[in-house]
Amino acid sequence: MSFITEFLEFLKEYKVVALAIAFIIGVAATALVKSFVDNLIMPWVNVITPSGDWKEAVLAIGPVDLGIGPFAAECINFIIIALVVFLVAKYVMKEDKVEKK
Repeated sequence: MSFITEFLEFLKEYKVVALAIAFIIGVAATALVKSFVDNLIMPWVNVITPSGDWKEAVLAIGPVDLGIGPFAAECINFIIIALVVFLVAKYVMKEDKVEKK
């Protein structure tokens, strides 16, 4: 068995190509959801906040500056991305919830 044949069998057996495609689609979906959050959700949050620049907020504790604004923005991004992934998985998979045994 040649090296090329073994390599092709490895790709087929472990579904590496499908995994790579899923990864690429995941990256594209993440960029899409991040754009949705940054361009459609965050402007509304900026209107609600008094100064509008909450993403740049820093909490200074002595000599340490904690970037609470950027962290809060990433938390919001994560929650929305997780919600979108959940909804897509629920819609695509259409499986009943698996019961614990």
